Amino acid sequence: MGNVRTRMIKSTARKLLEYYPDLFRPDFEYNKRLVAKLVNTKSKKVRNQIAGYITHLLKIKEKQEKRSLEMISEEKISENIE
Repeated sequence: MGNVRTRMIKSTARKLLEYYPDLFRPDFEYNKRLVAKLVNTKSKKVRNQIAGYITHLLKIKEKQEKRSLEMISEEKISENIE
């Protein structure tokens, strides 16, 4: 079963990534402390959900970048062979 996140959690996380793209890392503990400073949340659960979704998005972005670099290197290898 996957994680269920509300629209508010997702939109807040995306806005934070849009406003502060270089601040966040794919480390949950670091993001949790940063979200606590940037967002006035009354509950730990909401703070953790926002930080977790930000971490999730950054890990997806890392994987996509890694795949694109692998594809580029494969293209260069195939060009050199021909």
